[in-house]
Amino acid sequence: MTSNIFEINYNGTGKSQNTNALGMREMQARVYEKRASQYLLVKAPPASGKSRALMFVALDKLTNQGVKKAIIAVPERSIGKSFQTTELAQFGFFSDWVINPKNNLTNRGTSESKVSQFINFIRSTHPDDNIMICTHATLRFAFEKLNDSDFDKILLAIDEFHHVSQDDNSVLGNAIRNILGNSSAHIIAMTGSYFRGDSVPILEPTDEQKFDKVTYTYYEQLEGYKHLKSFAMGYSFYRGRYTDALSEVLDTSKKTIIHIPNVNSGESTKDKYDEVDRILEELGDAKFDENTGLWLVTEENGRVLKIADLVNEEGREKVQEYIRNMSELEDLDIIIALGMAKEGFDWPFAEYALTIGYRNSLTEVVQIIGRVTRDSSNKTHTQFTNLIAQPDAQDDEVMFAVNNIMKAITASLLMEAVLAPNFTFKRKDTDEQKSKGTDIFIKGLKEPSTERSKNIIQNDLNDLKATILQDTQIQQAIAAGVDAKVINKQLIPRVIMNSYPDLSNDETEEVRQHIVAQAVIQSAEREEGTNGNQFLRMANKFINIDEISIDLIDEVNPFQRAYEVISKEIDAPTLRFIQDYIDGIKFTFSEDELIMLYPQIVQFRTENGRIPDKSSHDQYEQRLAYALLRLEQLRRERDNG
Repeated sequence: MTSNIFEINYNGTGKSQNTNALGMREMQARVYEKRASQYLLVKAPPASGKSRALMFVALDKLTNQGVKKAIIAVPERSIGKSFQTTELAQFGFFSDWVINPKNNLTNRGTSESKVSQFINFIRSTHPDDNIMICTHATLRFAFEKLNDSDFDKILLAIDEFHHVSQDDNSVLGNAIRNILGNSSAHIIAMTGSYFRGDSVPILEPTDEQKFDKVTYTYYEQLEGYKHLKSFAMGYSFYRGRYTDALSEVLDTSKKTIIHIPNVNSGESTKDKYDEVDRILEELGDAKFDENTGLWLVTEENGRVLKIADLVNEEGREKVQEYIRNMSELEDLDIIIALGMAKEGFDWPFAEYALTIGYRNSLTEVVQIIGRVTRDSSNKTHTQFTNLIAQPDAQDDEVMFAVNNIMKAITASLLMEAVLAPNFTFKRKDTDEQKSKGTDIFIKGLKEPSTERSKNIIQNDLNDLKATILQDTQIQQAIAAGVDAKVINKQLIPRVIMNSYPDLSNDETEEVRQHIVAQAVIQSAEREEGTNGNQFLRMANKFINIDEISIDLIDEVNPFQRAYEVISKEIDAPTLRFIQDYIDGIKFTFSEDELIMLYPQIVQFRTENGRIPDKSSHDQYEQRLAYALLRLEQLRRERDNG
């Protein structure tokens, strides 16, 4: 039985699918407004039309902005088809998007020959050599053979930009940094993810500040669909083999993508082919179709399911070819995959994603969700479900289970963040200032005092929220039920300081208040009061939206609900083990945290006339007390030097 962490309903306005006089959807028009930017970062969910948005901007740069060539780099060959020749003029734009077949390097060929073709394209003066599609790998290898200046007056568009990293070992990241710093290239970065799964930032803050940003949220995308009205994210625990639990979570009437567990995960049997066989056996009587490469599975009721196996390498090309060419609803029922059918994969009819075991990368979770959140006439609801091995407190590998639960909580919170509308918060100075729609007035809220903090608040809160949700200490605090004030006033500021080391204390606090306000408001359940006023349920009580203060917000843990939902399904001994483990590491401090906490300790002593007490029932005071003890220990170590 699947328990949903949340379900969100949408109004189906059709706005995100409608086009303007130039043939652009809402998101594409928003990007086109920024077409003059030399560096542009586009963050938008799958199916929002990022590839066509790039076409519009690239054609304008080639025609009107003095750019000589456009290079589009995609993470894998299959995604190259998104940028193939496309008719645009018939819908109102001034030109079509035309790719010379020899400049599409995502077709078959050796890596060495593609690098040579890339270099020849860069140096060619032929008028038809103005647009090229290649993979990230080809770009990396070619970059090592070129000078930074070879990219002068060239538009470099990086699709799925979250593959880039500022890590020293990231060749693609180094290439982007060098091209940014040492050439006159234009760069468009596109991603459907707000974060990398490995927590390594995509760009240095100083580099990212060079980019103009266009953000189009999941909420805007799904709210503007015509057919899809709701989306839910849930989980189900199992014991024993996951294949034995499939009947409880699978609805074969739904167009489904099943992702089996990574072979290195605890849920895997270590034999991926056997897992596919067992899934087929659970579904019915399976027969292989040589013509299509599909499995035809007859259920007990006589219905025949068409199933694509993307796990087995043998015959995969035939299956992929079938999937590429299918167009009708009845062409396919289920896909079974491991590393495929995620990023850039297009099956609009898909309405149910079943993922067995948690992935290391939360980016991967978002990408999988993106496969089923496309608008299609066959569905009004779409579902993402994680099937998870229930942890056993007696198991030596219980630590892995703890880690998986942390990922579950983080994933749920992330999706709550990106699926909710963005609010605009303003300081409330008079009773006449009333909240309306997404504009909310908050008593005591600090307004941004500098352009730097204002820019972060206006453009970076989703990114920052994703970074906060990936922070290990915050994940542990969520699961442990750590006091809201500790999370909001101590742990979150540390993440902000790490993300933006150039901020002053005042700027950090301004950003902190806005990020916490957004997290709290978005996670609160809205209900209408009997007197017609809008209320938010916060900390299990209803608060008039016009009475909210920043002090009240800091008392609310916006992350606790996800853990409470999951904890209902885990037995008491396991839950107690997890709680004890997390309590054991609750009060650890980095040097930066101690520096940040010291002013709070001083403020506490000033306000209360005593130092914080470690035996206090208030976790905020407890944490200050342990921080003070650690500071005193460090002082003694220094004095004894």
